[in-house]
Amino acid sequence: MYCVIMAGGSGTRFWPLSRKIKPKQLLNIIGQETMLQMTVDRLQKLSFVEKIFIVTSPELAESILISTKGISEKNLIIEPSGKNTAPCIGLAALKISMLQSDAVMGVFPADHLIENYSEFLQSIKTADLLAKEKQSVVTIGVTPTFSSTAFGYIHKGERCDSQFSDVYLLKGFTEKPDAQTAGKYVSSGDYLWNSGMFLWRVNVLLNLIKSHMPDLHRHLDKIKSLMESEEDITPVWDKITPQSIDYGIMEQVSSNSFVVKADFEWNDVGSWNAVYDILPKDNENNVIHGNGIVLSGSDNLIHSPNHFTAVVGLDNVVVVHTEDATLVVHKDKVEKVKTLVKHISEAGKKELL
Repeated sequence: MYCVIMAGGSGTRFWPLSRKIKPKQLLNIIGQETMLQMTVDRLQKLSFVEKIFIVTSPELAESILISTKGISEKNLIIEPSGKNTAPCIGLAALKISMLQSDAVMGVFPADHLIENYSEFLQSIKTADLLAKEKQSVVTIGVTPTFSSTAFGYIHKGERCDSQFSDVYLLKGFTEKPDAQTAGKYVSSGDYLWNSGMFLWRVNVLLNLIKSHMPDLHRHLDKIKSLMESEEDITPVWDKITPQSIDYGIMEQVSSNSFVVKADFEWNDVGSWNAVYDILPKDNENNVIHGNGIVLSGSDNLIHSPNHFTAVVGLDNVVVVHTEDATLVVHKDKVEKVKTLVKHISEAGKKELL
């Protein structure tokens, strides 16, 4: 199996810590290693992995090479600009197909937290065998532990009668639901969290792109010729319409597609609230990451590695202090950070992005 890590995102929900030149995946938000390094280390432990590729932007390539152990320049696949996940994955499939046309390709986000490695290993091993033997589309769904509105969901169908355990027919995907809908999903037992992990043979994927995304396939054909002759792919890449793999392929596949139900602990670390949930708390349920104190307050997150930050008389707030910016936001509004970054960009404050 060849592994592909998608690491081109900007991580705007983690401003002001996350910046264009050092986004979320290159930060050590929840441990001593960067999120990307944690992902690489996890995949390198899989004995059946042939090679790990990282898809990223030209701006991040050098930082990834410097900060990530076990990754060389040959491991990098550069997408000239962000085009969402379908073109990104299609480009990686071209690279792998040039090495082995029927290889199994596993796609993994760069910045998720996964614990219980033995359960992760078993889920990926099962998905790898399914993709290899059945030439099918396989995704990993995580057993929900609460009715989250921050995650997408996978609707699972009947359990498969085969040698594979915890494998179900894939019925569909649902975007982040409202609280009432999320509660119904979890109580029904028919839904799993969408982990964003996919496995398939590269020839199967490229055929699916040809059937369901013909425009993308036409551009990828041209890009393959350019890659083989080591020419610049940018002029063709610029003509590609952005599209997600969920919408472009996964929601269109009605047969020979499966979901592996996984029981490892998983978090997509998608906001400052997720960081609060993960990190250890004091007796008042405050998280202090760095140098700070909370008096007469509870359920707060302070991230202030190089500056003393004090919070007095407040509950449920996130305070993030960096050298050039400070964020104070109620935990109920952390999703607005992405909007805030847009406003900062529109105001022309490029030095803060």
